[in-house]
Amino acid sequence: MSYKACLFDLDGVLVDTAIYHFKAWKMLGENFNYQLTEEQNEQLKGVSRVESLNRILAWASYSATEEQKEIWLKEKNDNYLSLISSMNPAEILPGVVDFLDQIKENGYKIALGSASKNAEIILEKTGLMPWFDLIIDGNKVSKSKPDPEVFLKGAEGLGFLPSECIVFEDAQAGVEAAISGGMKVIGIGDASVLSDADKVIPNFVGIKSTDLLLF
Repeated sequence: MSYKACLFDLDGVLVDTAIYHFKAWKMLGENFNYQLTEEQNEQLKGVSRVESLNRILAWASYSATEEQKEIWLKEKNDNYLSLISSMNPAEILPGVVDFLDQIKENGYKIALGSASKNAEIILEKTGLMPWFDLIIDGNKVSKSKPDPEVFLKGAEGLGFLPSECIVFEDAQAGVEAAISGGMKVIGIGDASVLSDADKVIPNFVGIKSTDLLLF
């Protein structure tokens, strides 16, 4: 198969912002005396901000009004933006820049497909923006993963069929979204967690695009 585009999730694939999300949600939990655990935070990976809040409130057995939820969603984002304000290129995950260089040199188009509404800020602060031909983030989609909308819009925006695209994901919801969208998917992380992916690698260190992008 001749693949023409690579679509990347952001958090946990290119940069690790999970710790910032975790801290921001924990700060928010103080409003209703709830301590979010690391295990629960893992279940929020790749999930929209609205759905994440709903899950946390359910875990806390706390009933909030829609007005209160809106206030807390803004508060969480403000906390998060404050925490990521000092991000820099040193926070790009190992091997990522080399891999992006390889696929760019080999003629692949590159898009971001992330639920984050702050994706562009993070790409700018880490210096990753120049590699991307297209950004599809939480501001441009209405459905969160495992719905394939973010990846389908990425393929369409680049001008390719889903079958011509390969997705890179670290979350099960993202893997499901790619498969549902008719795309090949490479998992980044634990093979036992991402068992539905076509291939799984622990990270991009030492990875050659010529080896990875052949199916």
